[in-house]
Parts: sequence; structure tokens; C-alpha cells
Amino acid sequence: MNLFKISWKYLTFRPLSTALNIVLLALGLAIITVLLLIQDQFEKKMNQDAEGIDLVVGAKGSPLQLILSSVYHIDFPTGNIKVEEAKRLSRNRLVKKIIPLALGDNFQGFRIVGTNHDYLELYDLTFSEGKAWEVPFEVVLGSEVAAKSGLKLGDEFASSHGISVGSHDHDQHNFVVSGILAPRGNVADRLILTSIESVWYTHDEEPESEDPITSQDSVPAGEFPQDTLATESEADHDAKFHQEVSKSGFPASDQDREVTTLLIQYRNPMAAIQLPRMINSGTGMQAASPSFEMSRLFEILGVGISLLQGLAFVLIGISGLGIFIALYNSLKERKYDLAILRAIGASRGQLLVLIFLEGLMLTFLGAVFGITLGHTFLWLAVSQSEQNVVAAIQPWIFLKQELWIIAYALGVGVLASIIPAWSAYQTSIAKQLTKA
Repeated sequence: MNLFKISWKYLTFRPLSTALNIVLLALGLAIITVLLLIQDQFEKKMNQDAEGIDLVVGAKGSPLQLILSSVYHIDFPTGNIKVEEAKRLSRNRLVKKIIPLALGDNFQGFRIVGTNHDYLELYDLTFSEGKAWEVPFEVVLGSEVAAKSGLKLGDEFASSHGISVGSHDHDQHNFVVSGILAPRGNVADRLILTSIESVWYTHDEEPESEDPITSQDSVPAGEFPQDTLATESEADHDAKFHQEVSKSGFPASDQDREVTTLLIQYRNPMAAIQLPRMINSGTGMQAASPSFEMSRLFEILGVGISLLQGLAFVLIGISGLGIFIALYNSLKERKYDLAILRAIGASRGQLLVLIFLEGLMLTFLGAVFGITLGHTFLWLAVSQSEQNVVAAIQPWIFLKQELWIIAYALGVGVLASIIPAWSAYQTSIAKQLTKA
């Protein structure tokens, strides 16, 4: 006697009820699957992107905004800081290394980051093609930027004003692709890296008659003021585009320049106590710790995740109740069938197993459908978010924890089947056949 086949026939006999129970269970399990994938990958990627950065220094404002804009490149910068003030900080005995960043433009939504070669070393970046920038307006593309934009070595493009798609182009001087980075699975994959001088010169060339723009989206915090421009001869103007850029530290300039933020590594553990307090109280800048700010962010997100998990468990509970009702009601209609099975040789234990198999089949199908639905939903979310941190999530990675989702679903099936299975176990052949 094939109990699997009999159980399957009973389930398919009522397709609407069976499908409803599967879908209801799948919705709850899909939510748990999405939360598992996001929590696992999001925390890993955020920690990976902040690795090697002890402190971020920028203009006064929100510390979390400073971290998000400078480390993860998913928010607007808080403003600019003077290069002279940044240089003084770099000479502090508590600072081991300082990496300046100049932000302000984008290409097709991918952010252009002005920095030096220390940024490549910070993330241990290697090249799949080409080499690092050496003169102004040479750029290095992250692997995702190269794949999605279609740019190749030697190609030229114009940057756009601001850090979001839709702003006007800086077409006075095009950028040239000098290198393409190998995939690293971190924030650098989504960036266009160049020299700080390139960012400065791009905004030096803004026409004097341009109307002032005040919106945060149109004018990035990395924009450099027009009143710092110096009059220069045409020869000097052309010569600066062919001079080697600074590969470490701060570029030399005879003008009052600004950068957006500084990424700092501590020289010793004492710096973690003294340096942030000294910067926040004794300078016009602010210091924020990536580890501290991200811990606060995860705490805030944890409340929302807990609420979603609660909703998922409610759906799973309702699904388990639905499975119990479906099995119990169908059992009343199948008393005669079960008595016939007993009459032709089925044991009480086989009837018990038969009902448990139905519950387990329902929940197993719901678990498989729910996990698939969760991955599909995440894939759709990622496909709609091409340039932010969500785009770095891999929707088709399967975690070990997902096996526990299946085990949990099967447990729900067992619990929902206990009472109907016990009723089937107690089926009386004589009583049921006499009623018939």
C-alpha cells in the first residue's frame, strides 16, 4: 500500500483548499527568508565596507549621515572641510593614516570619488584591466560600474552635477577610463575613483554666469565655491591637466581648497578615546566612528525586523491552524474511506502515518514555495536598485539557516496533524461500515 500516493491524491482532491494553505504558509516563510538574507548579507557587507576605517571626519551635521555618505556612499555628504584644517589633523600624533575624499559628481548614478592611491590599498583593490590614475581626469571603474555602463579602457565620459541621476553634465573636460577594478564584493565595485585634483578642476571650470542652485539634490556637498578660482593663463591651464596627481596624502595647491571627508586609521588604542573628543570640541569638524554609528543603525533596524518576524510567525500560525482545520474537516468526510482501508488490511499505525504525511506534504510544499518566493522577491528588489547598497545583495545565495525554515514548517505540519491523525487512528471499522 503506497501511503505517499494515497496522501497526495487526498490533497489534490481539494486543490483550492490545499493551494490556499500552501500560499498562506509560504507568505510567512517568504518574509523570514528575506529577513535572513538581508540581515546576513547586509551586516557582512556593512562591516566589510568599514573594515580598516577607525574614524570618519567631515563637516558638522549628522554623524550617521557622515558615515553613510563617506564609507557606504548611500547618502548626501554633510558639507566640506578646509584642506589646511585637514592637514593639521593629519600631523596629529594619534593619526596613523588619513585618506581624503572629495565628492560631488556622478555618472549614470554611480558616484565619482576623488581620493588618492591609499584608498586602493585600504580595500586591497586589484585591477582586471589597466592601471590606477596618474594625471587629472583619469578614472578607475569599479567592476559593477564597468559591467552596467559598458565603458572600456580609453573610453571618455562627462560627469553629472550632484550625486544622483538627472543633473546637468560637466562637459568642459571629459574623464578617461585608465583602469577597471576586479570584483571585490564591497563598496568599491559601485564607485568611480579618480584623483582629488580631478574633482577640483571639474568645478574650477564651471562658468561664472551659472545661476546659483540651492537644492541639496542638485548641489552636492562636495561642490567647491567659485570664489576660490584663480585667474590663470591658457598655458598654465593646459599644463595642470598633464601633471602627475598626488598618490598619497593631500594634493598641493596654491588656492584655498576643500575636501569632503577624511578616513582615518588610529595609531594606537588611546586614539579611540582622545581623537574624536578633540576633533568634535576643538575644531570646526565632526568625527564619527563607523562601528558605533552602524551599531546604532542595526539597533534601530532591529525593531522593524522584529515586527516583520512577528508578522511572519502570525501568518505561519494562521497557516498551521488552516492546515489543522482542513485535515480535521476532510477526516470527517473520509471516515468511510479509512474504514475501507482498515478492512483491506491497513493497520491503525498506517492510518496515523497517512494523516501525518498529508500535513508534512502540505508544509513541505509551503516551505519550498515560501523560500523560492522570498528569493524571488529579493531578486526583484535588487534589480530595481542598481546603484545603492541593496544592489550588492546576492538574492540567489542559499543559507544554512534556510534548512531550519523547512524544519520549522515540517514541525508546524506535525502539530497541525496530531489531532486529525489520532482521530484516524481510532477509526472503528464496524461502526463506519454499519453507518454506510
